[in-house]
Amino acid sequence: MDPLDLRPIGETALEVTALGLGCGTLGDPNEIIDEGRADATLAAAHAAGIRLFDTAPWYGNTKSEHRTGHYLRTRPRESFALATKVGRVYGRPDDLAAFRRSAPAARWVGGLPFELRFDYSGDGVRRSYEDSLMRLGLERVDALAIHDLDRKFHDEEGVEAGLRQLESDGGWSALQALKDRGEIQAIGAGINFVGLIPRFLERFELDYVLVAMPYTLLDQPALDAELQLCLDRKVSVVVGAVFASGILATGAVPGALYGYSAAEPEVAEKVRGMSAVCARHGVSLAAAALQFPFGHPAVAAVIPGANAPDQVQQNLEAMRAEIPAAFWDELKSEGLLRQDAPVPAA
Repeated sequence: MDPLDLRPIGETALEVTALGLGCGTLGDPNEIIDEGRADATLAAAHAAGIRLFDTAPWYGNTKSEHRTGHYLRTRPRESFALATKVGRVYGRPDDLAAFRRSAPAARWVGGLPFELRFDYSGDGVRRSYEDSLMRLGLERVDALAIHDLDRKFHDEEGVEAGLRQLESDGGWSALQALKDRGEIQAIGAGINFVGLIPRFLERFELDYVLVAMPYTLLDQPALDAELQLCLDRKVSVVVGAVFASGILATGAVPGALYGYSAAEPEVAEKVRGMSAVCARHGVSLAAAALQFPFGHPAVAAVIPGANAPDQVQQNLEAMRAEIPAAFWDELKSEGLLRQDAPVPAA
């Protein structure tokens, strides 16, 4: 599979490489890296021909945007596609000590001391977008996604309130105006669970959805209805947490992460089973995880994270690895992959 294959996003003119770089890891979620290593990671991806870079204000409480822009603004603007997100607005906390004890601060080991508030209104979208441009040091981005408007960060009342802000309080109109003026080329939504894609698509004409967990080699709940809905509406799917936040890259090692938390025993056992099938076919688990989503025709790209140049190279090699059809057949026969899951052609 060619990781540098160019694919359109929805029905827009925006094209991205099949393999992108997810820049969440440059927000230092689990370890702190220095600025030189962050730059080298971005440089390795760009030099290899990767042309999709996905960041967000949330990653490192704005740290990822600073780092992503620090490198990319030195590159020719036509040489990359850049996506960021709206929905969180950042400012200086009134009580820094209290902020340091908060969940948003704890999420990022090396995050910056800025506090978020969720805001999906027109004013919130415009403020988030303009703040992102200043952090990035760029005059435009190629795509904006509505970020995390689901039950990972909101209860049902909060989800409905966010959707109302988008629909009635100017959030969607602000995004559409940016697209109409040519400041952005595509509008998306980033989600962590099934159930939100239909609610978005019944209200808004999205160009893509960024699916963070519901479609990986481990779990495919989005296959029940939502990916087909995207295909029917000509909405592209970008798969974010293609390694299920870690375990499909590391294997079931002690401390392996699944869904951004320690993997439960049953998850680790399933991954051990997958690893055994991988060994019998000479396939790496990472290669299987990276290539699996492309069996579905709605999927345009995957954006695994990396925080070191060698990780970028490993992802490129894993995308190019040959995987025999018998491998996918055995995963299904062993009950490790849904029978109806579409798989890439051998």
